[in-house]
Amino acid sequence: MVLEQFIEIAETILGGFGALFIVYGAVIAIIELLARETRLRKKSYRDIRWTFTTRILIGLEFFVAADVLKTILEPTFQDLIMLGGLVTIRTVVSYFLGKEVQDLPEDRKM
Repeated sequence: MVLEQFIEIAETILGGFGALFIVYGAVIAIIELLARETRLRKKSYRDIRWTFTTRILIGLEFFVAADVLKTILEPTFQDLIMLGGLVTIRTVVSYFLGKEVQDLPEDRKM
């Protein structure tokens, strides 16, 4: 019982962090875009995209971790299929976002 409660709490926290990272990245990107458009900063669109993309990647990793923990508590065949589908979709998205980050100049990579 204590382990189940701990895993549920950890799942919620990880999912929350994933959402927070994505929202945080969006807020930063919006602020940077507005600053660029009002000519307060000269940051390039490429740098703004890099900032947002890296936050999305981190958020997706937290979501995958939360889904794995959820499946530990409910290991039915349907849950395993659902987890496999979610992890596959998030992995594909992460792969293409990661490729985008790799195409950036060396000094901007993670």
